[in-house]
Amino acid sequence: MSALPTTATHEPEAPIISAVKSNASAENRVHGLKLAILLGSLTLVTFLSLLDTSIIGTAIPHITSEFHSLPDVGWYVGAYTLGAATLQPLSGKLYAYFPTKAVFMGFVFFFELGSLICGVAQSSTMLIIGRAVAGMGVSGIFNGAITVLSAAVGNEKSPLYFGIVLGTSQMGIVCGPLIGGALTEHASWRWCFYLNLPAGGLAVLILAFIHFPELAQKKTFSMALVRKVVPELDLIGFLLFVPPSVMFLLALQFGSGNTHAWNSATVVGLLVGSGVLAVIFILWERRMGDRAMLPGSLVKQRMVWVSCTYGMCNGCCMMIASNWMPTFFQAVKGEGPTLSGVHILPSILSQLSAVIVSGALISKLGYYLPWALGGGIIMAIGNGLVSTFTATTSVGQWIGYQIVVGAGRGAGLQAPLVAVQNAVKPSQVPIATAFLVFLQNFGVSIGIVLSNVAFTQTLTQAIPLYAPSVSSQAALDAGAGAGAVRDLVRGHEDELSGVLRAYSEGLRNIFYFLVGMSCIAVVLSLGMGWVDVRKKKDSTKSTGDNEAQEKKVEEKSLNEA
Repeated sequence: MSALPTTATHEPEAPIISAVKSNASAENRVHGLKLAILLGSLTLVTFLSLLDTSIIGTAIPHITSEFHSLPDVGWYVGAYTLGAATLQPLSGKLYAYFPTKAVFMGFVFFFELGSLICGVAQSSTMLIIGRAVAGMGVSGIFNGAITVLSAAVGNEKSPLYFGIVLGTSQMGIVCGPLIGGALTEHASWRWCFYLNLPAGGLAVLILAFIHFPELAQKKTFSMALVRKVVPELDLIGFLLFVPPSVMFLLALQFGSGNTHAWNSATVVGLLVGSGVLAVIFILWERRMGDRAMLPGSLVKQRMVWVSCTYGMCNGCCMMIASNWMPTFFQAVKGEGPTLSGVHILPSILSQLSAVIVSGALISKLGYYLPWALGGGIIMAIGNGLVSTFTATTSVGQWIGYQIVVGAGRGAGLQAPLVAVQNAVKPSQVPIATAFLVFLQNFGVSIGIVLSNVAFTQTLTQAIPLYAPSVSSQAALDAGAGAGAVRDLVRGHEDELSGVLRAYSEGLRNIFYFLVGMSCIAVVLSLGMGWVDVRKKKDSTKSTGDNEAQEKKVEEKSLNEA
């Protein structure tokens, strides 16, 4: 352990960054048709990456029926977000040291490769591997798009183009359930992933012929540069982070899927091993300090860790609900994938509306804490209302309750990002933002598996109680497709209501879990700080004006001399 690097002798990223000169000059900007093509290509790639987060929701019931893999549902989303989380802290450093174009294309390649593996998957395990690879690719796509645009248009125009890219990309979340449902019902669920290949391939082909400006001059790629950069990436931290995360998720899957008992040597061993390796990871990160994958000085700031944890709770509520609501409409209501995608639009549209309104009012009124607090409260109420869904829930109820929960999620969605960016120095904003995204993705990975545990455990206990002729294992093997669920009671259809009740109770417990996450978010919001972001902008402007005035006085004195 004595050979480990410490922060006492190294400044974060100093060996390379100090030698890099700014390259953000006006002649380096992109204009006209080239900018339009660059903007369109980046928007297409980011759109596909967000589409991939929601398109699978309406396909999951059919996937579980085909692979007989209901206990694996958590991994279909968890592997994607875990892959994105593990590489998120490293992606920013890769963009800082290596050519932006090469790094961005590399991340897009991994996203496309993961989509291909998912499309040709012949087993649930193969699909999970594909989702993990695609998630690793997504981890650097948004960072790359923002980095490219910053260099291409300059700081003064960046907010406008960021808004175009991120706003358009958000439509992927809206379109995902509709596209996924239509492809699953009229073609195959595999086209949810094949879709990324031609669209992403076209974007890559266009980007290959476009010059990517750099924010800073970078050294020519060489093995010497690689040897110098590798210590800055904290690859050991990355390698120590993955095993305990995977072991913990595996323990939850094995225990909930009836493949192993919760007190079996396999599950207990995985949990204990995960805990031990997690302690080793924490000790390593503490020793690395600001050179760590998760910089200690940043993580320790109250407003940072509180805001990021709030963002994690909000992200869990959003992603878990979006991937389980189609199961309610298909398994319980008996609808097809396309219609189930249409019927979750109330929550998605209300969420997007709340995001736009809250963002505009935060900019105008200055305070983000009321939106974080109010969003958490509304989100808790909405999840509580959704937990009452049953086979007899009326159309007016499931529309109205979804609007409430979507509005709560949207109202608080931007608050943690605004809080984090105002809690740190400007130079720390990229690292703090990466930490926020990392914690959101990692939290969703854990949360989605925990929600799957709640569902499968409830289902296996409720099925024998409400439909004695149906075995718990048969229900798990059937998945959540409307036809497969109803085939469970073929020949004794009088027990269908019992089966639907069992599925409803499984979903009810998932939303109980989300109520708990929402309440945690409410408490956390109180620690995000009562900060007026307008004052910070005004003070920054005043500081700039004072510096400019001082510079003029100095120049005048020199001229007189």
